This record gives sequence, structure tokens and C-alpha cells, in this order.
Amino acid sequence: MPQPRVAVDAMGGDHGPAEVAAGAVLAAREFGVHVSLVGPATLLRDELARLDAPGAVEVIDAPEAVGMGEKVSLSTLKKRSSIQVALEAVREGRADAFFSAGNTAACWTIAKVVLGALEEVDRPALAAVVPNRRGRSVLLDVGANAQCKARNLEEFAIMGSAYARGVLGIERPRVGLMSLGEEDSKGGELVRDVNEVLKASSLNFVGNVEGHDLFTGKVDVVVMDGFTGNVVLKACETLAELVIDIIREEVGRDLRGRVGAALLKPAFRAARRRSDASEVGGAPLLGLRGCCVIGHGKSKARALKHGIRTAAEFHSGGVNAAIAGELRSLGERKEAASA
Repeated sequence: MPQPRVAVDAMGGDHGPAEVAAGAVLAAREFGVHVSLVGPATLLRDELARLDAPGAVEVIDAPEAVGMGEKVSLSTLKKRSSIQVALEAVREGRADAFFSAGNTAACWTIAKVVLGALEEVDRPALAAVVPNRRGRSVLLDVGANAQCKARNLEEFAIMGSAYARGVLGIERPRVGLMSLGEEDSKGGELVRDVNEVLKASSLNFVGNVEGHDLFTGKVDVVVMDGFTGNVVLKACETLAELVIDIIREEVGRDLRGRVGAALLKPAFRAARRRSDASEVGGAPLLGLRGCCVIGHGKSKARALKHGIRTAAEFHSGGVNAAIAGELRSLGERKEAASA
């Protein structure tokens, strides 16, 4: 297969274009990805020369940038920003996927305008990949749609399942619906309606799940509205940081703790790798006419490298074609049933 081509917003993130350029060079060298860095051409060429970048990293000029804290509206978005130009490269077929660690609201808004949603998708969703005891799980939606209808959650289940199959390599992903309890009768009216729909679908739906099921490996895809998903994701991120800080404080209290920590250092390092968000690199936007991944603003070169890899795998996994096909089949089945 040809090298995946990823258009990268070089002006996104808290650490500036030098860090993004470093991540792009690492991705090109380690994963064989062709990277188009989008931003001020002179600045980026200087950075690539300093890094002795391979030929697989090129520059596309974009004179403007959307700031990390900038308020976003269609009327104020810059027409030649690095986000806009990178997404246009995807739309025009000059790139296969888009990655940015920049302003999430700007990426989301511009992507919907420039690329548009797949014909069969009512509302695109923001997904997150998190570790569990057996591997990884896909959570969606995690912030794009605070208010949802049953149709939306049904689409999220199909999109999350397609991503888990195409990118994570899970042959028949187990899908769970976030609720207040495992029983079908639990949860609000929306959850109960979606439960019935998913039971009748062709997905590998295992029923309702609760918050404590997120990391057990019981399911591969967890479906919820964007309000719930955003709270869950941010709470998990904060909890992980708290646990690391507590361990660091406790092992440093006395000599015995420090000696024990030194002996356990390989185990700590392995555990950190399994739970490290930088290994995933970003959250995919599912349901758009193009492959888009958004990384954390705090990302440094290693996380940016993996975010670019994730965007390339999104394209190579054929996720969008699978989503479109499954939603099309769903519509045909519903039309036949109503007839």
C-alpha cells in the first residue's frame, strides 16, 4: 500500500511549531508516514533543516493560525489558518488524513464545514481510546454532542464499532451502552430506547454497562451522550494524574520507599506505557468525509508522533467506508421493515 499522507496543523498545541515539526519527523522515520506540515513556510523549513528531516516531510504554506484559547465562530475563523489549509488538503485529495493538537473547537467546526459529514451520518462524534485490562476501548461521544437522540447513539455505536475493528484490530467489537445499571429497564427514556434498538441491530451489543465497566475489558466500545462522555473522560484523566502523584509522594517519604521504587522502576515504566495517553496520541472525529484526529494541547514530540500515526491508521483501516456502508444497510433495513 502507498504511504499514508497526513496533513498536520503545525501551529497547534501549547509548545509551538518546533515541537510539532519534531513529532512529524519522528512519525516519518518510524512509521513510514508522509507528512505535510501546514503553517508559515519559512519558519517550518528552518525547523526541518535543523532536524535534518527526511524527504517524507514537506511544507504547505498557511500564513495564519487559530490560537489555543481563541473563541470560535464561523464569522471569526481565519480563512487561511493552518487548520483550514490542512483540512482543504484532505478534501482535495492531497492528503489522506488530518492531525492537530490545536484548538479543539476550531478543528471540530472547520472540519464540519470543509469536509462535511458522511451522507448517512446525522451527527459526527468525538471518540477517545482508553486502556483496559485486556487492551483498549473506544468511548464516544466524549464532547461533540451534549444533547442526543436515539438515532445519534445508534450511529455512535456503529461508528465506534467500525473504528475498533479497523484501527484496533478487534474482529467483532463488543458494544456497551452507558447507563445507571446493567438491567434493560435502568436509565432514562433515551437509554431505554437505544437499548432496544441496539438489541435488534447486527452489532455485537452486550447490553448496558456502568462506570466501573470502563476499564475492565468487558466491552470494546462504550456509547454515551457527549455530556456524559466529556465528564467521564476528564474525570479519568484527573484520576490518573492523582494516582501517579500519590505514588510519587509516598515512595519518596523514606529510604525504604525510595529503594523499593528503584527496584520496581521497570514495572512502573511498563505500567506507565500501558496507560500513557501519548501512546494513543489523539481522539478521532468519526462520521466526517475524511479522517481527522485531534491531540491534546499539551502534547510533546512523542505524543504528536503517535497522533500522526493514529491519523494514518484511521485512513488505512477503511473506517469511513465501513461506517458509510453499515449506516446505509441500516437505513435499507429500516425502510424495508416500515414498508
